[in-house]
Amino acid sequence: MSGILPGKSAVFSIVGHSGSGKTTLVEKLIRELSGRGLRIAAIKHAHHKVVLDTEGKDSYRFKEAGAVMSMLLTPTELQLVADATEHREPEQLATRFMGEADVVLAEGFSFCETPKIEVLRRECGKLPRCTVEDGLIAMVTDSDEIYPNLPHFGLEEIAGIADFILNQPAA
Repeated sequence: MSGILPGKSAVFSIVGHSGSGKTTLVEKLIRELSGRGLRIAAIKHAHHKVVLDTEGKDSYRFKEAGAVMSMLLTPTELQLVADATEHREPEQLATRFMGEADVVLAEGFSFCETPKIEVLRRECGKLPRCTVEDGLIAMVTDSDEIYPNLPHFGLEEIAGIADFILNQPAA
């Protein structure tokens, strides 16, 4: 675990085209890394509007009244709804809201500066979304000819991908 520094989250973006398996990979990596005793957080980038709060509930009313953030706390969970009026990078979000995590897996965020692991299936018939210049550090693919200079992992090599993430140099 040479890349993980105590007190600082390591942030990685899992990128790829719609339907490539990003969410499944993130889910499996969360299980694998959590099983190793690490605290894992996830950030999901959505291109469409998602309803985060319910009209009429207290936290919704606080936001409607002008609060820039509203937090709902139950005995077992916490939900934060905050204004996102400016573009936020995964590392900024991790620093601000996820400081307790050892590793943050950000799904999407193809155009941020975070190190990226791309999921690309041959059956999708598309070119990769990212390049090495974009911060691409590995491929999870069934196409060995795509970026042959980068580490390649099969779609089910979860332990190997987790090892790779944990051995990345600390930023």
